Amino acid sequence: MKSYVLALDLEGTLISNAMSQIPWPGLAGFLNRCAELFPRIVMFTPLSRKNGSGRSRAYWWTRASPPPWFAEVEYITWQGETKNLRFVPGVHPHQVLPVDDFEKYVHLGQEAQWLQIEHFDHPYSSADTGLANMLNTLAARI
Repeated sequence: MKSYVLALDLEGTLISNAMSQIPWPGLAGFLNRCAELFPRIVMFTPLSRKNGSGRSRAYWWTRASPPPWFAEVEYITWQGETKNLRFVPGVHPHQVLPVDDFEKYVHLGQEAQWLQIEHFDHPYSSADTGLANMLNTLAARI
């Protein structure tokens, strides 16, 4: 089995957005299953580890209740208009699988790596299956 790095987006992918910060239903289970499937998980988001749009990360952290190991997840600092997978240290871009809801952030030439998740948006349903669907996609990909 080929070893990939999973690069997760935050807004619209794991939570609604930086303002409302509503977690997807089943987020903790999703993250734990990802940790079983991938030896390395990184966050590829413009929001810093410490804050997002002036609000404390603790706010979404409390609402989302991610697994304890997620507190140590690596954040990838990026610049420019796209999420160039070359910013992930120690691996070649073809070893990174970015999960993101927004095609605009996919770097030119890296489209084959991108796994599009549906955008988590209003109305927020507790029956939403977006993360479960993505787990199926990830399992099939690796």
